[in-house]
Amino acid sequence: MTAPIVFSTQAYEYLGRAVVAKTGWEMGAVERRTFPDGEHYLRIETDPADRDVVLIGGTTDDAATLELYDLACGLVTAGAYRLRIVMPFFGYSTMERSVRPGEVVTAKTRARLLSSVPMASRGTQVFLLDLHVAAITHYFEGGIRPVHMYGKALVTAAARRLGGDDFVLACTDAGRAKWVESLANDLGVAAAFVYKRRHDDATEVTGVSAQVAGKRVVIYDDMIRTGGSLLGAARAYRDAGARAIDAVATHGLFPGDSLARIERSGLLGRIVVTDSHPRAVALQSAFLEVDSTATLLTEHLIFNR
Repeated sequence: MTAPIVFSTQAYEYLGRAVVAKTGWEMGAVERRTFPDGEHYLRIETDPADRDVVLIGGTTDDAATLELYDLACGLVTAGAYRLRIVMPFFGYSTMERSVRPGEVVTAKTRARLLSSVPMASRGTQVFLLDLHVAAITHYFEGGIRPVHMYGKALVTAAARRLGGDDFVLACTDAGRAKWVESLANDLGVAAAFVYKRRHDDATEVTGVSAQVAGKRVVIYDDMIRTGGSLLGAARAYRDAGARAIDAVATHGLFPGDSLARIERSGLLGRIVVTDSHPRAVALQSAFLEVDSTATLLTEHLIFNR
């Protein structure tokens, strides 16, 4: 059987090459240009005909989503007999449901868009990593088969590295308490979360669920965006007596100067995220450590061959 060939969107070339380095599979080439009016040109240079194709790319913004969609369509049209789309970051989880009349559920509309990629003759799969809401997998339609990959092994390893043998695994609010409790049980450590009271235009932290005085605290969240919730929780744990606070997350977005603002706060010693988002890769430093997802992705791709 011919080995798979790996393509990637431009922003995720680092991860495509990391998967190729792990597997020895071939890296596919894509020519890209931008016309004067902003229209994008794509040409698949490595022939995917009669090949098992892996396409790696996240929906980090609308342009990246369309590049992923265009490449997926082009690869199937060019003859890929199977297509596996790996999305380390699915970027529309904020609007995963409607709360007010007329709101567009963007997570569903984007999943529908990707579901319209022509079906490869031996099927199309979509691999998604640590979704903010697991039910998003049900938004994909037709013959496409979603696979939800859990990054628990990466998260627990990072938490152990930050906290050592004795620490409290914490979360930013009670909404993540069950997941953090599960992780804490795996690690053999205590779990904690903060209580919040929501007002019209703000959220007030009112308490901490566990004894953290004199303890190291590692805060877990699936995603760090601007860090507002993270900083609010970190203040609560500091005020409750935590002697050191770090954080771990699967996805690190850090728009604008948010990472610098988090570091300037002095509340956190280190943050560890994965390379699921290119922004985190670009910003990695002594304060922001970035762990590779290549092994996790490779294991799922090999298991699902």
